[in-house]
Amino acid sequence: MPKLLTPEQVQGYERDGYVCPIDVLSPEEVRQARGELEDWEQARGQLIDFPEKSKSYLLFDWADRLVHHPRILDAVEDVIGPDILVYHSTLFVKEARTPAYVRWHQDSTYFYLQPHLHVTAWVALSDASVAAGCMHALQGSHRWGAFEHDDRPDPMNMIRRGQGISDRFDHETGVPLPVGPGQMSLHHTDLVHASGGNQSDDRRLGYAISYIPASVRPSGPVQPSALCVRGRDHGHFLPEARLAQALSSPAREAHAQALARFRALQDAGFSAA
Repeated sequence: MPKLLTPEQVQGYERDGYVCPIDVLSPEEVRQARGELEDWEQARGQLIDFPEKSKSYLLFDWADRLVHHPRILDAVEDVIGPDILVYHSTLFVKEARTPAYVRWHQDSTYFYLQPHLHVTAWVALSDASVAAGCMHALQGSHRWGAFEHDDRPDPMNMIRRGQGISDRFDHETGVPLPVGPGQMSLHHTDLVHASGGNQSDDRRLGYAISYIPASVRPSGPVQPSALCVRGRDHGHFLPEARLAQALSSPAREAHAQALARFRALQDAGFSAA
């Protein structure tokens, strides 16, 4: 029996490539995580951006708690099994009344993992409604194979390099996957998905955590790192250590090293494409 999801939700993930919404965080957990993030932003006088948006669990207590959260991990285990690594994470922030967007894309294109069993837990720390620019997905597209992607950098594109699928799905709207604060969606690495601008009066905060079964292997020329959060590490990635002290010098160094390896893998894969 599944640990958190219903059998119907597990079947829906396999059929559609996603399941949504899933209740995972209490209102207090949401307030605490968002509060810690925004207190840090206020203290430094600047909104979070790269590099802190990426692999935030190696820097911040709020992100460390989320990647280890038992309800999140229970749902992830229901779809990928008990040996779980965090491969990457990205905090997606759409400020209120801004046109920030993400093109139609598949995560697997730039993660360089085999087989394609990675799942993203998209955890909402604010309301991610349709008006706020929630994710839209093409139902069942995780079964359609790999699509060619290109790079179209744009200041409003939330993926730094601007990766996406040109022309093919430009006029598709997909199925909206709205999630409220404390809820999450799970989506398959091959699912074609995108999102539009935030037309609401609050910033849209979503923490996208990339989980993989420990049996998955990196397929590129650079060995990336990953953090074991449940079960057994199978040794295919350089092991990351759990955060001991937020924003300390050792934490910043570990974060910089892990992010450098991830980016080197992306750059190597891009060059070979």
